Formats: sequence, structure tokens, C-alpha cells
Amino acid sequence: MPEVGDKAPDFTLYDSDRNVRQMSEFLTKGRRTILAFFPGAFTGVCTKEMCTFRDMYGELEGLNGNLVGISVDAPFAQKGFAEKYALTFPLLCDFGRETIKKYGVVWNNLGGVQGYVCANRSIFVVDDAGKILFKWVAPEPGTLPDFEAVKKALQ
Repeated sequence: MPEVGDKAPDFTLYDSDRNVRQMSEFLTKGRRTILAFFPGAFTGVCTKEMCTFRDMYGELEGLNGNLVGISVDAPFAQKGFAEKYALTFPLLCDFGRETIKKYGVVWNNLGGVQGYVCANRSIFVVDDAGKILFKWVAPEPGTLPDFEAVKKALQ
């Protein structure tokens, strides 16, 4: 599992519009990128988290932050999720579960469903050189992040 100070693992994932996106395109000079891993679109806690990020998106941008949501959902589910809740930041689809493995945020048997593997709720803040500046991993997927700590990590 990567730690603060490590280089963030690279990835290539589809977004909700079925476009291929790479980690490198989110590393913009002078900005920091928030990688928000979440278990699943349309689930209660995930909806609350992504809508909270949506509502504070302007503030994050003002702090030179980019936001990217990542789950194991298919692009079609991510698209419906983004449209239903007016999520304007990229939602990436790790349906192959390679990126959650690289970041060490795999959660097995979500909701007691044996064999269902998803992302544990977690946040990584990465600088423009790809260095991890902040890391938070939920003790269990139902725990929301400390949004103030995420904002602080952008400063």
C-alpha cells in the first residue's frame, strides 16, 4: 500500500463517458489531485460522500484541487450516477480492480455479499509531481472522510 511521500501508482481507467483516462492527465502544475475511492455508485454513504464533494467543489478548486472519484462500477452505472446527482468531476471505473489493488484499498464481501470485491472508501491527495501528500483509508466502507482534513491537505 502506498504511503505519504511515495509516488502515487499510475493507472489507466475508463471514465463515465467511456473515455480512457490516465493518472498523468490529472497532475496539473500547481494543483493537487484528490483521488476519492468509493465502494459503489447509488449506495447511501457513497451518494452522501460524492454529493458532499460536489457541494464543496468550488471551494476545492479555489484551493487548487482537482477531484476524481474512483469505484469498481461500470461506465454505464457511473454515467447514471453522475447525471442523477449532477456530479461534474470525473468518475473513473476500475471494474478490473487493478487500481484498488495498487492503492491497497480492496474491500472484500461488501454488505455480506460473498465474492463481491470493491474499493474501500479512501482518499489520496497527490501533488503535481505525483507524490502522495495525504492518505486516509476508512476503517470500514460506511465511514465518511473528514472533509475538512481533505481541504487542509490542499493547502
